[in-house]
Amino acid sequence: MRSFTHRTAGKIALAGATALLLTACGADDGKSGTDHGGAAATASATPSAPASASGGAAAAPGPFNDADVMFAQMMIPHHEQALEMARLADGRAQDPEVRKLVTAIERAQDPEIRKMRAWLAGWGRPEAAGHGSGGHGMAGMMSEQDMKSLAAAEGKAFDRRFAELMIAHHDGAVAMAEDERRGGENPTAKALADDVVRTQSAEVTALRKILDRL
Repeated sequence: MRSFTHRTAGKIALAGATALLLTACGADDGKSGTDHGGAAATASATPSAPASASGGAAAAPGPFNDADVMFAQMMIPHHEQALEMARLADGRAQDPEVRKLVTAIERAQDPEIRKMRAWLAGWGRPEAAGHGSGGHGMAGMMSEQDMKSLAAAEGKAFDRRFAELMIAHHDGAVAMAEDERRGGENPTAKALADDVVRTQSAEVTALRKILDRL
């Protein structure tokens, strides 16, 4: 009788321990399942917002066409050259209005480059599409000799040369933006084209006034 009691008690204890273990595992599995389900739900809720390597800029939502793609592909190197010209002003520009415009160009065009790179990444299109040697065939792009002449100038001579070249450069950008306004489809790209036309047209007016008094 004593042996039976001990065996029975042992079985009961073992069964109890097994039940506790299974309960604990079930609680862990339930928690884990909830976590995985939440993560999966979160991931599937944002499939159209891929991570951007462009400083936080996002892909342009909505439909797009070849004109939108070409606008971004051509405007990126165009803006890059404008920034290169602006950097040459450091230590060379003398006129306060020229220096003020240089700052405005840098503040506007660097973020716009990041935006357009993000658009192209989101659209699955390359940044470069073989538009010529470094983009020099595009409207308003400076030649290598133009850039050398600007780099060689200082003071008032730099201010005058910068104004002359940047007017031509901006005129080219405005023409490209006008093409996007007419032929583009993506609302975000067309809005940027509007900004380019507005801001760079105003800067051309300011640069012409600078040339008149230099």
